[in-house]
Amino acid sequence: MRITVFGAGAVGAYFGGRLAEAGHDVAFVARGATLDALRARGLRVQSPEGDFTVHPVHASDRPAELGPTDVVLLGVKAWHVPEAARAMGPLLGLDTFVVPLQNGVEAPAQLAAVLGAERVFGGLCHILAWVVSPGEILHEGAAPYVAFGELEGGVSDRARRLEAAFAPARGLTAKAVADVRTEMWRKFLFIASVSGLGAVTRAPIGTLRTLPETRDLLQRMMEEVREVAAAHGVALPAATVAETLAFTDRLPVEGTTSMQRDIVAGRPSELEAQNGAVVRLGRDRGVRTPVHDLVYRCLVPQERTARGESRIAFSSPGG
Repeated sequence: MRITVFGAGAVGAYFGGRLAEAGHDVAFVARGATLDALRARGLRVQSPEGDFTVHPVHASDRPAELGPTDVVLLGVKAWHVPEAARAMGPLLGLDTFVVPLQNGVEAPAQLAAVLGAERVFGGLCHILAWVVSPGEILHEGAAPYVAFGELEGGVSDRARRLEAAFAPARGLTAKAVADVRTEMWRKFLFIASVSGLGAVTRAPIGTLRTLPETRDLLQRMMEEVREVAAAHGVALPAATVAETLAFTDRLPVEGTTSMQRDIVAGRPSELEAQNGAVVRLGRDRGVRTPVHDLVYRCLVPQERTARGESRIAFSSPGG
């Protein structure tokens, strides 16, 4: 199977790298220092599931140089999805489909608006990993998992083919699921809550889940997402919050999310696609989300500063 990974950050590089290690024809759309590193040194991944290097790497910043592919795994940050959709035309053959792996639940609709719904899967992944330097990824914890499926439900032949392509890849579990929308919202319930609370408190997962004050907030944030999901026609089981808290309890004590790390470092983040989306999607259906709303409002000033959008000049007292 020919697979093109659009975006060679932690998610795209890990899963794409494992597929290349397993012998698949994998190409990467990358740019800047990441592209230079992939061409010069290859892709290097450190992981408790086994370190590996892919070299040489087939990579370009011009999709037309890579040509049509069987499937596109989309690994860019959430705010780049519309731009990526407009750029991936040369990758699309007659039967090509696209699997978004972003945090959040809005990427499939954004892709479908540009590419057509018939080309778009739902998708999600679990992994704690980040970019150490261009072309070098550190996977710290959480068993790598990727799931995907048809947005209208059921397990199609093309979903089974992608599942089979992942089968020989070590260091991960991949699954074609019959109800990918539910699985995406289940992941969203976890990631938006942990990311937002972690960014506000600057605390790792071990602290968030241990202190009674933050654990209570974490649970309330998850419950808010469950209510928003129900209002959008996705009925997460009653046990989902308890199961997600139990999953959180098994993660590395010092673990953090990508959104939290971006905000702490003063970089643009996925705030709008995570806590902002909970608030926005809740408002659309008349569902109150007070904790997510507070978290979002607290983080907006820093987010706008990181994006160069703030018009407020900050000064020290008396300055």
